[in-house]
Amino acid sequence: MSNPDAIRDDIENTRAELGYDVDALADKVRPSSIAHREAEKVKSRFASVKESVMGSAHSGTSSVTDAGQTAVAKAKGNPLAVGLIAFGAGWLISSLIPASDAERDLAETAKEKAEPLVEKAKGAAQDAAQNLKEPAMDAVNAVKDRATDAASTVKDEAQGSASDLRESATDRP
Repeated sequence: MSNPDAIRDDIENTRAELGYDVDALADKVRPSSIAHREAEKVKSRFASVKESVMGSAHSGTSSVTDAGQTAVAKAKGNPLAVGLIAFGAGWLISSLIPASDAERDLAETAKEKAEPLVEKAKGAAQDAAQNLKEPAMDAVNAVKDRATDAASTVKDEAQGSASDLRESATDRP
Protein backbone atom coordinates (compact mmCIF):
# COMPACT_ATOMS: atom_id res chain seq x y z
CA MET A 1 0.00 0.00 0.00
CA SER A 2 2.48 2.58 -1.06
CA ASN A 3 0.08 4.69 -3.07
CA PRO A 4 -1.67 7.62 -1.35
CA ASP A 5 -5.12 6.77 -2.77
CA ALA A 6 -4.96 3.28 -1.27
CA ILE A 7 -3.97 4.76 2.10
CA ARG A 8 -6.85 7.25 1.94
CA ASP A 9 -9.25 4.42 1.09
CA ASP A 10 -7.92 2.40 4.01
CA ILE A 11 -8.37 5.38 6.36
CA GLU A 12 -11.93 5.96 5.10
CA ASN A 13 -12.76 2.26 5.57
CA THR A 14 -11.35 2.36 9.09
CA ARG A 15 -13.38 5.48 9.88
CA ALA A 16 -16.56 3.89 8.53
CA GLU A 17 -15.99 0.71 10.56
CA LEU A 18 -15.23 2.77 13.65
CA GLY A 19 -18.40 4.83 13.15
CA TYR A 20 -20.45 1.65 12.81
CA ASP A 21 -18.90 0.20 15.98
CA VAL A 22 -19.50 3.41 17.93
CA ASP A 23 -23.14 3.51 16.77
CA ALA A 24 -23.64 -0.14 17.71
CA LEU A 25 -22.15 0.39 21.17
CA ALA A 26 -24.19 3.53 21.74
CA ASP A 27 -27.36 1.66 20.75
CA LYS A 28 -26.48 -1.21 23.05
CA VAL A 29 -26.14 1.03 26.11
CA ARG A 30 -29.15 3.25 25.35
CA PRO A 31 -31.62 2.86 28.26
CA SER A 32 -34.55 2.25 25.93
CA SER A 33 -32.65 -0.58 24.22
CA ILE A 34 -31.73 -2.10 27.57
CA ALA A 35 -35.34 -1.87 28.73
CA HIS A 36 -36.54 -3.44 25.47
CA ARG A 37 -34.12 -6.37 25.81
CA GLU A 38 -35.19 -6.95 29.41
CA ALA A 39 -38.88 -6.80 28.44
CA GLU A 40 -38.27 -9.36 25.70
CA LYS A 41 -36.56 -11.66 28.22
CA VAL A 42 -39.55 -11.41 30.57
CA LYS A 43 -42.01 -12.05 27.71
CA SER A 44 -39.98 -15.06 26.67
CA ARG A 45 -40.02 -16.46 30.19
CA PHE A 46 -43.78 -15.97 30.50
CA ALA A 47 -44.33 -17.61 27.11
CA SER A 48 -42.27 -20.65 28.09
CA VAL A 49 -44.11 -20.97 31.40
CA LYS A 50 -47.44 -20.63 29.63
CA GLU A 51 -46.48 -23.30 27.09
CA SER A 52 -45.32 -25.67 29.81
CA VAL A 53 -48.58 -25.21 31.73
CA MET A 54 -51.06 -25.09 28.86
CA GLY A 55 -49.14 -26.79 26.09
CA SER A 56 -48.01 -25.34 22.82
CA ALA A 57 -50.63 -24.19 20.34
CA HIS A 58 -48.84 -26.12 17.62
CA SER A 59 -48.40 -29.34 19.56
CA GLY A 60 -51.86 -30.74 18.83
CA THR A 61 -52.13 -33.08 15.87
CA SER A 62 -55.90 -33.08 15.57
CA SER A 63 -57.86 -30.28 13.97
CA VAL A 64 -60.37 -28.12 15.80
CA THR A 65 -63.29 -30.21 14.54
CA ASP A 66 -61.68 -33.37 15.88
CA ALA A 67 -61.06 -31.78 19.28
CA GLY A 68 -64.68 -32.14 20.38
CA GLN A 69 -64.79 -35.81 19.36
CA THR A 70 -61.50 -36.48 21.13
CA ALA A 71 -62.78 -34.80 24.30
CA VAL A 72 -65.97 -36.88 24.26
CA ALA A 73 -64.02 -40.10 23.72
CA LYS A 74 -61.66 -39.34 26.60
CA ALA A 75 -64.46 -38.24 28.91
CA LYS A 76 -66.45 -41.47 28.63
CA GLY A 77 -66.20 -43.36 31.86
CA ASN A 78 -64.16 -40.61 33.53
CA PRO A 79 -66.24 -38.55 35.96
CA LEU A 80 -63.41 -36.08 36.61
CA ALA A 81 -63.15 -35.25 32.91
CA VAL A 82 -66.92 -34.84 32.66
CA GLY A 83 -66.84 -32.49 35.66
CA LEU A 84 -64.03 -30.42 34.15
CA ILE A 85 -65.88 -30.17 30.84
CA ALA A 86 -69.05 -29.08 32.65
CA PHE A 87 -67.07 -26.51 34.64
CA GLY A 88 -65.50 -25.14 31.45
CA ALA A 89 -68.87 -24.93 29.70
CA GLY A 90 -70.35 -23.13 32.71
CA TRP A 91 -67.47 -20.70 32.77
CA LEU A 92 -67.91 -20.00 29.06
CA ILE A 93 -71.64 -19.39 29.46
CA SER A 94 -71.09 -17.14 32.48
CA SER A 95 -68.61 -15.04 30.50
CA LEU A 96 -71.32 -14.37 27.91
CA ILE A 97 -73.76 -13.00 30.50
CA PRO A 98 -73.33 -9.27 31.24
CA ALA A 99 -71.82 -8.33 34.60
CA SER A 100 -74.17 -7.46 37.43
CA ASP A 101 -74.00 -4.29 39.53
CA ALA A 102 -72.40 -6.24 42.39
CA GLU A 103 -69.73 -7.61 40.06
CA ARG A 104 -69.01 -4.12 38.70
CA ASP A 105 -68.73 -2.77 42.25
CA LEU A 106 -66.38 -5.59 43.18
CA ALA A 107 -64.25 -4.92 40.08
CA GLU A 108 -64.11 -1.20 40.94
CA THR A 109 -63.05 -1.99 44.51
CA ALA A 110 -60.36 -4.33 43.26
CA LYS A 111 -59.15 -1.63 40.87
CA GLU A 112 -58.97 0.95 43.66
CA LYS A 113 -57.06 -1.43 45.92
CA ALA A 114 -54.64 -2.30 43.12
CA GLU A 115 -53.88 1.35 42.36
CA PRO A 116 -51.22 1.72 45.10
CA LEU A 117 -49.48 -1.38 43.76
CA VAL A 118 -49.50 0.12 40.27
CA GLU A 119 -47.96 3.31 41.66
CA LYS A 120 -45.30 1.28 43.48
CA ALA A 121 -44.52 -0.57 40.24
CA LYS A 122 -44.22 2.73 38.37
CA GLY A 123 -41.90 4.03 41.09
CA ALA A 124 -39.77 0.90 40.88
CA ALA A 125 -39.55 1.25 37.10
CA GLN A 126 -38.51 4.89 37.42
CA ASP A 127 -35.89 3.96 40.03
CA ALA A 128 -34.56 1.26 37.72
CA ALA A 129 -34.35 3.79 34.89
CA GLN A 130 -32.47 6.22 37.16
CA ASN A 131 -30.11 3.46 38.26
CA LEU A 132 -29.40 2.55 34.64
CA LYS A 133 -28.90 6.14 33.53
CA GLU A 134 -25.49 6.67 35.14
CA PRO A 135 -23.93 3.38 33.93
CA ALA A 136 -25.30 4.09 30.45
CA MET A 137 -23.77 7.55 30.45
CA ASP A 138 -20.47 6.10 31.67
CA ALA A 139 -20.58 3.58 28.84
CA VAL A 140 -21.37 6.30 26.28
CA ASN A 141 -18.46 8.37 27.57
CA ALA A 142 -16.17 5.36 27.42
CA VAL A 143 -17.24 4.74 23.83
CA LYS A 144 -16.63 8.39 22.96
CA ASP A 145 -13.18 8.23 24.55
CA ARG A 146 -12.29 5.06 22.66
CA ALA A 147 -13.59 6.56 19.43
CA THR A 148 -11.51 9.69 19.98
CA ASP A 149 -8.43 7.61 20.76
CA ALA A 150 -9.01 5.43 17.71
CA ALA A 151 -9.54 8.46 15.46
CA SER A 152 -6.36 9.99 16.83
CA THR A 153 -4.48 6.76 16.19
CA VAL A 154 -5.82 6.57 12.63
CA LYS A 155 -4.85 10.20 12.05
CA ASP A 156 -1.34 9.66 13.44
CA GLU A 157 -0.86 6.53 11.34
CA ALA A 158 -2.12 8.32 8.23
CA GLN A 159 0.26 11.22 8.83
CA GLY A 160 3.10 8.79 9.42
CA SER A 161 2.29 6.92 6.21
CA ALA A 162 2.01 10.15 4.26
CA SER A 163 5.35 11.26 5.66
CA ASP A 164 6.91 7.91 4.72
CA LEU A 165 5.50 8.27 1.20
CA ARG A 166 6.91 11.76 0.88
CA GLU A 167 10.31 10.56 2.04
CA SER A 168 10.30 7.60 -0.31
CA ALA A 169 9.19 9.86 -3.18
CA THR A 170 11.99 12.33 -2.48
CA ASP A 171 14.57 9.53 -2.13
CA ARG A 172 13.81 8.19 -5.59
CA PRO A 173 15.66 9.79 -8.47
